Formats: sequence, C-alpha cells, structure tokens
Amino acid sequence: MSGAAIALLGFGAMLMLIALRLPIGLSMLLVGAIGYIQFTSWPAFFGYMKTNTYHQFANYTLSVIPLFILMGALAERAGIAQSLFLAAERGLRNRRGGLAMAVIGACTAFGAICGSSVATTATFGRAAMPELRKYGYDGGFSAATIAVGGTLGILIPPSVILVVYAITTEQNIAKLFQAALIPGLMAAVFYCVTIALMVWRNPGLAPFSELPLESARKQPKWSKLLAALAVAAVCVQWLRGALDSEDAGLAAGLALLVGFVDVAIMPAIAVAAIVVGGIYGGIFTPTEGAAVGALAMLVIGVLQRRLGFREIREALRQTAETSGMIFMILLGAEVFGAFLALTRLPTTAAEWIGHAGFAPLVVVAAMMATYVLLGAVMDELAMILLTLPVFFPVVVALDFGLTPDEVAIWFGILVLIVVGIGLTAPPIGLNVFVISSIARDVPMTQTYRRVLPFIAADILRLCLVLAFPGLALWLVRLFA
Repeated sequence: MSGAAIALLGFGAMLMLIALRLPIGLSMLLVGAIGYIQFTSWPAFFGYMKTNTYHQFANYTLSVIPLFILMGALAERAGIAQSLFLAAERGLRNRRGGLAMAVIGACTAFGAICGSSVATTATFGRAAMPELRKYGYDGGFSAATIAVGGTLGILIPPSVILVVYAITTEQNIAKLFQAALIPGLMAAVFYCVTIALMVWRNPGLAPFSELPLESARKQPKWSKLLAALAVAAVCVQWLRGALDSEDAGLAAGLALLVGFVDVAIMPAIAVAAIVVGGIYGGIFTPTEGAAVGALAMLVIGVLQRRLGFREIREALRQTAETSGMIFMILLGAEVFGAFLALTRLPTTAAEWIGHAGFAPLVVVAAMMATYVLLGAVMDELAMILLTLPVFFPVVVALDFGLTPDEVAIWFGILVLIVVGIGLTAPPIGLNVFVISSIARDVPMTQTYRRVLPFIAADILRLCLVLAFPGLALWLVRLFA
C-alpha cells in the first residue's frame, strides 16, 4: 500500500473516532502514533515523543495562548462587554436595526481584548439578548446577530486561532495580527450592512422605536471640558516647538476623541490600545502584550470592584481548561503531522498540483471550499491543525507574485475568515449552539435560517481578500 493511501486511511480512521465522540486531540494522537509506528518502530516512536513533546511545550511563544485567554476571561467577568454594548446602543438605538448593529459594534471592541469567539458569543448572549427581546426584535434574528458577532472575537486581533496558526507555520504573530485588522473591520461593516438590508426587507425583524432605553446616560460635561483643555495644551506645546505637527495632530485628535467616548468603556479602550497598539508599534512582543493586557484587566476589574476572589478563581479555571484543551489538540496534531510527513502525502500533493498546471488562485479557492465543508462538521482548531501539514506546503510552493512570508500571512487570514464561517454554518456551527443554550426559547433552525445572509456576506469578504491580497498585507507592508 502506498504512503498516500495509508495517509488517507489514517484520515478516515481519525474522522471515525471523532464521530464516536472521542476527544479530537486524542483521536489525532492515537491515529498519528499508530501510523508513525507503522513506518518506523516502537523505540523510534518513544524516542520521538520523549524529545518532541518537551520541545513543543517548552516553546516560550505558546505562553501567549493562556495569557490572551485569561485577559478575555477577566474582561468577561469585569462587565466590560455590558459597558461596551450600552455605549454602542446609545449611539444606534434610534434607527431600525440599531440595537443589532450595536451588538456588532460592541463585539468588535470586545474582540480587541478577547481572542475567543465562544467567550464573546456567551458574554453577549447574556448581555444583549434580553435587551433585544425587550424591544421586540425577532428571536432568531437576535440569536443570529449575536452568533456572528461572536466570530469577531477571533477576527479582530488578538486571536487565539491566529496564534496557533503562527506557531504551527512558524510565522510572525505580530505580522499576522496586523494582517487580520482590516479583514476583521470589514467583517463588522459587512455585518452591519447585512443587518440594514435584512430589516429593510423584513421590518418585522427589528421594530423601530425612538423610546430611550433605560440604560441611556449622557456623557458627563466634565469629560468634554477636559478634552478641550487637553487639545489646548497640545496646541500650546506645538506652538512652542515641543511637538512637531504630525505628533501634535495625532495627540489632539486622540484627546478630542476621548472627550466624546463614554467614560464607562474607557478601561476597555485603554487595554485594547495598550495591547494592540503596543504590539503593532513594536513596543513589546505579543507574549509581553498578552501579559500586560491580562494584568491591566485584573487591576481595572479589582479597582472597579467587579472582580473578587470568586471571579478571579473562575477566570483562572476557565483559562486552565481552555488552554489544556488547546494544548492537547496541538500535541495530537504534531504527532499526526509527523505521521503524514512519513507518508510523503504533503510532498506528493504539492508535486501533483505543480505538474497539473492549475492556476494558483484556483488551488487556494479549492482549499477554501474544502475548509468551508470541513468547518460545517468539525471543530475549527482541529480542522486547521489537521489540514495545514498538507495544504501549507502546497500554498507556499505556488507563485502569487508575493514573497513566501507574505503568502503564508495572506493564507492565514483566508483560513481565519473560513474559520469564522464554520463557527456559524449549519449543521455544527459552534456559536449557534452556544447562543441556543442561552436563548432556549428560540428554535435552532430559526437561528440558522437568519444566519444565512451573514454567511453570504462572509463568503463575499472571503472572495475579496482572495482576489486582492493587499487587503490583508497593506498594514504588514506599512509597518515593515
């Protein structure tokens, strides 16, 4: 039997184990171990596990995963999501579908401090669902909006999925975060446009009401006064020559913006600016940024008296459970990838595609279609780790007119977009299951029906990034 046939047999056995409800990481580990032993020997496998396992988990870069998860868990329990939603709804409540758009806006901001889509969905399911239902929004429409808004937790950097991709493919995490920003913001804009079109076509989904929400508050006048004073101080420093015109303009703009931002969401904005801005600006590495963000979120939550001993303990437990699950999948994927390498399936696939003469964009489009199909029936993280050993060597060997590093970054963003589709697409869409467990009175079939227009928007965005790699690479080249 050829190596490619054995590899395909291994894929089938692993999928069968997953269908039998065996944990995904363990399924990949078992099949990979059996395949590795088949090509080598028991002593060789034990020697591989003895050295590889240690070197994999002693990797300093891996520490960024639990730190970003901890930052999001602390933010969730500190009530940051509730504050973001209340601030967004005050600006959008008096237009049809405004509350649904507020969910998207709040999820976008929350995504900058939480790299988990499931956590974002669960948080806003509790924070926004009661408000949407109180003002007469359709149940399925509300649930679908929160489910797709939750995907922004991984689309807006920092993203745990991108960190895993960077570690697996040995790419720069900071550059991947830079590349994800524009496609992530495009997702937020496309979702808001989709909401507007849906409520225009079916006004019953979101009844229009100009009644003020109970949570509506006016921005304190003193904040605008302080902003004006800050702008004046910047202007004085510029006139004295202490600041050049570019720095003075940026500082004045930020000071003016702060005066019109709700003081309740200033902690979230501050943490996001410190983490994302610090990483983009090269002030610290992604791992250092994650540590700073987690510490800042802890201090803010304690000072606001929203984080007590019980909340901190729950956040630490959630971090440990999620990190353990991810690390188990990473180990299983590493062993399965070693097995595939022994079968030479990645090399064979790359050579076959190279000799077949397919256009590079056609090959990548076929891969994206495969990801969409797999994402509908498989866990997203496992799907990526399972396919990268085969897909990644093929992609980097193709000629797109880009450097190999740019191809790797661009492909990572395409994969990230497809992961977002898989989180909401039937029949497995994890975010839909999460929101359905919160809104138990809303049939899941109704939520899936309302999700379909958002998936169409995602596919359009995927096609745009596929056709125009510059959408993902512009910031990378700008900060190079």
